[in-house]
Amino acid sequence: MNMDELKQSCHELSLPVTEKCNPISRDIDRVNGKQMVQILRKCDAEIFEKKNHDPFHQRLYSSPVIQTMVDVAKRVEMMLRDPEESLIVLSGCGTSGRIAFLLVTSFNEMVKAPKQKQICSYIIAGGDRAMLTSQEAPEDDPALGARMLDKICAGKKHVLFVGISCGMSMYSMQAPFVAGQLDFCLKHLDVFTPVLLGFNPVHMARSEPMQDCSFHFKDVAERMIAEQRHKKAFVLNPVLGAEAISGSSRMKGGSATKIILESILLAGHEAAFRGKRVTPECISAWITASEMVYETTYSHSDELAALIHQAGESLQMKAHVYYIGWQTLGIIGLTDASECVPTFGADFDDIRGFINNGFREMKNKEGDLSFLGPEFVIGHKDFVDTILPSLSQNDVMLFLFTVNDDLHEVTALADQVRRRTSNLHAIAHDLEKFTIPETVCNMFGTVLHITWSFSSEEVNSVVMRQRWELSTKWCLNAISTGAHVLKGKVYMNYMIDLRVTNSKLYRRAINILQRFTGCSKGECERALLRAIYSTDDLSEDMTSADVWKHTDVANRRDQVVPTALVMIQCGCTLAEARHHLDCHPVIRDAVSACFSSSKTKSTMD
Repeated sequence: MNMDELKQSCHELSLPVTEKCNPISRDIDRVNGKQMVQILRKCDAEIFEKKNHDPFHQRLYSSPVIQTMVDVAKRVEMMLRDPEESLIVLSGCGTSGRIAFLLVTSFNEMVKAPKQKQICSYIIAGGDRAMLTSQEAPEDDPALGARMLDKICAGKKHVLFVGISCGMSMYSMQAPFVAGQLDFCLKHLDVFTPVLLGFNPVHMARSEPMQDCSFHFKDVAERMIAEQRHKKAFVLNPVLGAEAISGSSRMKGGSATKIILESILLAGHEAAFRGKRVTPECISAWITASEMVYETTYSHSDELAALIHQAGESLQMKAHVYYIGWQTLGIIGLTDASECVPTFGADFDDIRGFINNGFREMKNKEGDLSFLGPEFVIGHKDFVDTILPSLSQNDVMLFLFTVNDDLHEVTALADQVRRRTSNLHAIAHDLEKFTIPETVCNMFGTVLHITWSFSSEEVNSVVMRQRWELSTKWCLNAISTGAHVLKGKVYMNYMIDLRVTNSKLYRRAINILQRFTGCSKGECERALLRAIYSTDDLSEDMTSADVWKHTDVANRRDQVVPTALVMIQCGCTLAEARHHLDCHPVIRDAVSACFSSSKTKSTMD
């Protein structure tokens, strides 16, 4: 073990599972597209791992986890039997809130009846604008979370609340917001049945105080565990293994959230409307169906690798990737694209999503948000009017559709795009007895075309659509992650080029630097400030400024953390660090080049 590995292994011991380095993907920044797909496939396989190598960690298939899912599904059944007095609320931030929105949309479609109010609702910190852009400030506010929950549940006698916080820690951006909501539920157990969904053991939850708060997340989680003994609250926290990109919970965390909550909601629905009793076997069957979706999706590894390569080349040339989706696959595209900005420090137009009929198709609570700015211009017509005229051959177009979508609309738009570029590809889903015509597929270059064999009772159902969504999510997560890795936005398997836009990301940036360098917090913070303020000589005003001042400046800088890392690792100046990053898009190569340059200088001296 070399010195870098020793420093990291010592640091890893203190980290929650979701923040650890996954050994499977340790060298993902040095492999090609085909190898990358196999790495991501192995990482995602850990979601369904049945062997439990650690007695302190429960897996998704573990009996206690399955039983808790059964208990929660029975609460769903109860809510569905009394829809006037009841409400199911799914809440989270970032990816968690977006998944909550998608699940609520599908579930309400399934149970809709004439004159019946919607039984299921979503909360996302920052409101609907957070579905398309990062909204950090509301995520840090426990009191705001509680107020939003109180408002949405006014007048209801029975509320099943699911708070989604993948990390359950100070590293999890949604922890304070969701903690405030869970605390509110625990104070009103006569109305609320709270459920905490996350992917770390409770003992790994952090105990640091939260903003304007008398409690911390670990305190809330322990109170939830205590109430679970009386079935008044529930904690669902199977361990999935570390993410392929450390801390990027949009990947396994997002997929597992979708799998777990869909299994619970569907089991409760079948019990209420089809008389099927909720059992552990029933829940396990829903999870196994999702595992089949995983296997089927990754069986198309050659096409997926080709799409990663094409998207990566596009970003390397400072071009763009555009997802053009229909119905909920459009929402999956919008979600994946929006996550690239905070995860990889990308510009919002590096990867963008568009959906047929724009916000009318989204059916979000706040309606059309296009007046808020270009990030909220999301309709196909908007794409044709604003993007298509300047489309270049280097831009990647990726259509997302199924056999149930309007294929005349798909071909008409594809024909328009082909007049501008041949760099046009697709992810398309159909059925064995209901296939997409070959003439449609022939319009595209690389086509990741999956033909599914569903039972007759699932055809044309919400369940079929949900599985297509999950498959498309896995594909797009792989494409956008792979493309940014190829662009050099990842160091080993860490999302190092994050934008330092708030106090938590400022602390995370310092933590990353400590992790890789073994230097003190003070040394790492000083290097970070040099990168933020673009100087080798920090003034007292700079070092004594409040964190919000640092983050305000950092938000306008590119490659802040990579620059600080190279400066620390190589003991070089700001200009030298930036030069090496410009010459070497892979950050590890920049560090190596800087070391080589330093050695050459030493020899000459």
